[in-house]
Amino acid sequence: MKLTKDTKILIIGLGVMGGSYAKALTDQGYKVSCITKEAADLRIGLEGGMIYKGSCEVEPELVSEAELIIFALYPAAFIGWIEKYQHLISPGTVITDVTGVKSGVVYKVQEMLRDDVEYIAAHPMAGRERSGVEYADPSVFRGANYIVTPTEKNSLEAIKLCKTLGEELGFLRISELAPEEHDRMIAFLSQLTHIIAVTLMNCNDSDGLEKYTGDSFRDLTRIAKINDRMWSELFLMNKEALLDEMDRFMEEFAEFRSYLAAEDGKRMREKMRSSSARRSLFDKPAK
Repeated sequence: MKLTKDTKILIIGLGVMGGSYAKALTDQGYKVSCITKEAADLRIGLEGGMIYKGSCEVEPELVSEAELIIFALYPAAFIGWIEKYQHLISPGTVITDVTGVKSGVVYKVQEMLRDDVEYIAAHPMAGRERSGVEYADPSVFRGANYIVTPTEKNSLEAIKLCKTLGEELGFLRISELAPEEHDRMIAFLSQLTHIIAVTLMNCNDSDGLEKYTGDSFRDLTRIAKINDRMWSELFLMNKEALLDEMDRFMEEFAEFRSYLAAEDGKRMREKMRSSSARRSLFDKPAK
């Protein structure tokens, strides 16, 4: 299967990510339908031109006519949907997702999925700190990274289709990782950073701090405005890798603290120079 403007695309779950996918694809000339639980979200999608049709129910016709299905659901909800409704999916359909953990999702879904339907997993490394379709914005994909996480069960055709989807959405850099590699990487780059932001916001609750803050604090804690239901689920599904990264962070923090306590400015500056040099590697390329 190749992705063309005639490909019938169905998005299941029209939150901030599902809505951003829908708007990006619609803007590129694709016809996108959706299934989502909340009538208010469906109305926003229709009135905003993100989708051309949709339903708050799992309508068999909507599912069976789709050739590409994108699941923008929490991991447990995605797995549950496949268990309950996969019989509605037409043979030859390719499905993909946006879930932030892979090992606990990919193998489980591929194991239960019918042989005539292929699941190729992907993770868009972009998003917003707010949830809800009203905050959908495909501009967050521009300059961002998109990771495809195939297994031995995936065909080259499906992998290529998934990468093409990433290109059509506007991602700049498209990579390929095994699910286990993805989860180790994401524990550091995404999950640990959210925990640090949450911890920072909770470690000092003095009144009136918001009156004196600067941009450095705002930048560092932007992601502390967090979807607690989704992120707690992601953390638990990647528990071991995330605990390892938390331990490494605490060791590094304790080491820097020891330099400060000993008034060892030389070693603190060495850490800062190392940090500055490494941080430059993470800047987004110029658009």
